[in-house]
Amino acid sequence: MDKQTNENNLLRFIPMTSITSGTGHEVRNDVYYYTDQIVNIGFIGTPGRGEWVLVDAGMPNAASEIKSVVVDRFGRESKPAAIILTHGHFDHVGGLVDLVEEWEVPVYAHESEVPYLTGEKSYPEPDSTVEGGLVAKASSLFPNEPINLHGNVEPLPDDGSVPELDDWKWIHTPGHAPGHVSFFREKDRTLISGDACITVKQDSFYNVLMQSPELNGPPRYLTTDWQAAWDSVKKIEALNPSTMIPGHGAVMDGDKLKNGLKQLVENFDQVAVPDYGKYIDNKDLH
Repeated sequence: MDKQTNENNLLRFIPMTSITSGTGHEVRNDVYYYTDQIVNIGFIGTPGRGEWVLVDAGMPNAASEIKSVVVDRFGRESKPAAIILTHGHFDHVGGLVDLVEEWEVPVYAHESEVPYLTGEKSYPEPDSTVEGGLVAKASSLFPNEPINLHGNVEPLPDDGSVPELDDWKWIHTPGHAPGHVSFFREKDRTLISGDACITVKQDSFYNVLMQSPELNGPPRYLTTDWQAAWDSVKKIEALNPSTMIPGHGAVMDGDKLKNGLKQLVENFDQVAVPDYGKYIDNKDLH
């Protein structure tokens, strides 16, 4: 691992938190998520019953906290069969370099995200001018530099399958990031949406802190393609998920999820797309 690449960016502390930070939630007997500051990390696999997979790697400096969760859920010597990523933004890969160095396990991401995970390309800078509240204004503090996993990251298979998870598939849900994906299991309609849509209004510092549940589009300050983001939400609604674990916010299910997705799709240009910002060309989306 190239730690120097990360020394001055992805290893710095980001001063954001929520009341759910440090807590976990078992959604299914083999699906668990843990909140690191303001972002969710997924663990797929039944404790005591074979292999498991890590979904995303949290905020900067998250490795030790993730390992502590692993000890509690899977045992002291346990490590995942693989790590799969919804995308490579700083708050989803913060512990990744350290974890891969220690665990020596493969990482899988959409092929469009690989350049951001091998030191080749930086994401566009967060838009602190975008319509929104304190979180958007503070986004200039958020790193956009790539991490460098060298040869330890591989593209997800073209056929939509997920390595080490036979009953899951990945769905390309870009807009927030070019290679953003969501993970879906048909048999119980469980969705891990990443940041394609979330359940907390990130424009509001109070809502982020208190994790007030509300279905929303992707975080505005790091979303660069709003038409693609809307199309991705349409894909997610078409899956008709029964339960959704977002990248930010609490799990949502049942009618609240179904109705929330319907309303988000129908009103995306009004409720999700900001009125102004450097990544807004116009509001003529469809």
